[in-house]
Amino acid sequence: MQLAGALSIGLLISICFLDTDVKGAVNNSKLVKKAKTLIWVWLLTISLFILVQISYLLEQPFLSSFELTVIRSYLTQTSIGKSYLIQIIGLIIILSIPIKRILTTYFLLLISLIVIVAPVFQSHGSSSGNHGLAIGALVVHVIAISFWVGGLFGLTQLDKAQKLIALPRFSEIALWSAITVALTGAATAWTRLDTIASWQSKYGAITLFKIFLTITLIGFGALHRKWIIKSDYPSVYRLITGELIVMFVTIFVGSWLSTVAPPDKKIVSTSALLITGIPMPEAPTLSRVLLAYDADGLMLALIIFSVALYIKGVVILSRRGDKWPVGRTVAFALGMSAVDFATSGGLGVYSHFAFANHMLAHMVLGMIAPIGIVLGAPITLALRTLPGGRNKNELGVRGAFVTLLHSKISNFYTNPVVALAIFDGSLFALYFTPLFKNLMQGHSGHIFMSIHFLLTGILFFQVIIGIDPIPRKVPHLVKIIIIFAAMSIHAFFSIALMSASTLIDGGYFASLQRPWATDLLVDQKLGGAIGWAMGEIPILLALVATFIQWLREDKKETGRIDRAADRAAAMGEDDELAQYNRFLSKLNQRDTNQ
Repeated sequence: MQLAGALSIGLLISICFLDTDVKGAVNNSKLVKKAKTLIWVWLLTISLFILVQISYLLEQPFLSSFELTVIRSYLTQTSIGKSYLIQIIGLIIILSIPIKRILTTYFLLLISLIVIVAPVFQSHGSSSGNHGLAIGALVVHVIAISFWVGGLFGLTQLDKAQKLIALPRFSEIALWSAITVALTGAATAWTRLDTIASWQSKYGAITLFKIFLTITLIGFGALHRKWIIKSDYPSVYRLITGELIVMFVTIFVGSWLSTVAPPDKKIVSTSALLITGIPMPEAPTLSRVLLAYDADGLMLALIIFSVALYIKGVVILSRRGDKWPVGRTVAFALGMSAVDFATSGGLGVYSHFAFANHMLAHMVLGMIAPIGIVLGAPITLALRTLPGGRNKNELGVRGAFVTLLHSKISNFYTNPVVALAIFDGSLFALYFTPLFKNLMQGHSGHIFMSIHFLLTGILFFQVIIGIDPIPRKVPHLVKIIIIFAAMSIHAFFSIALMSASTLIDGGYFASLQRPWATDLLVDQKLGGAIGWAMGEIPILLALVATFIQWLREDKKETGRIDRAADRAAAMGEDDELAQYNRFLSKLNQRDTNQ
């Protein structure tokens, strides 16, 4: 099942990044056919695996697991079953969409990555110590392995000419993947094997074997790069074959490892630890909130990846001799630091245990961090540094990004009314429905909320104060109206929250049995007050920034008109105003003659 998933993803990677497209259209129909076939195999193996799991759980013969009622109950009423259901739905979506355009393939690749990591959230790491780091590292580990193993398999499916074109790009992907696999593997091992005795267990022995295979693969990668430079195609082909064999062994070792329970840790189980994966912290104080840290592996990986790409873009510009404003880099760094503080830092830790702290983290993710990220102009940096097509007909990564920016989807979401509706409307959909309780119960729910808050904030502030190019130019007057509307809606939400006489968490915070801030309704009202205060201040700052941008734009326009008038005067011509007045005079004279 895991091998079929990795190979399916590999073929999608090959279509997206390794094979050359023709002005955005997929060029290799054989590759598409192979991808669809492998995805069908992936779906079949998942279905068989579900039946095997049911057989094990119920201790019954395999053929007895084909009962529809039992299958439906397993897929809808158990956590691991729900993750398999997500996989099935995702694969059906992939199979139902034709692979004809590169942008469509990017979307399908994203769905396939979600599919392959869905069961990871229910792995052994979810119940061990260092919950956030264990799960996040494992998710990123699986994605990196899929890019590394799958990408190499996708490379082998190209013809000789395409292989030589694709090798440098795959080498870059393999390098990033190798680094990621090594780092996340070390992080995952550390969360489970933190004593010498634990390394002597069966789980530790398999982990050591996997480490040996990873080092071997990195060695293959180094030779790979060496032979790319020499363009020694036969040697490269033999190397790829050997690397594939080691990769397949690594995948099966990883599958074996996932079925072996890690050594037991002497952890005192509490309601808080069982529900959140984090021990109950002491009552929050300023120093505790500032100094506490519990790494959320997935969010930390996203931050590191984003910062690494940003730094690489700045370095590329520097090597060209172009300058990138230091202020933008600082703004981006501050925005990413705020994301880390709100997810892994003390604010993120306490957000699991008190609604007021949760709302504080929400405001940082949705209101403060996006301003820094938007002012860092990451889209502009990407447009200036992403690789273009490898021939005159290929759209390339940069071309695909430009196409996405000018697409109907981008045009729809950058509509200020739509951005406002998502930004403020999602508050009511999340907090005044059972969705909030359901999302708070699991790590995947926390990840979803964190990413949602961040992306909706980035979208809103990009439309209002962004310096990156967007499909539509929004007049400053419209921006000001949208800002006032956002302030009003946000205030209404906060007042509704403060006025609520019942808890909206569905019993989540009560189940944690925290010994401090025991009045949950007071804590909820405090969260509403924090949401009001912290929501209005960034929006007011955005209002000030919009006024400043408006004044600067008017000043630039006035300067342009003055320069045009000076040029016209120097050449003995009338300026634009005189020409316009003369035009009106002619129209008036014509009307009088008629």
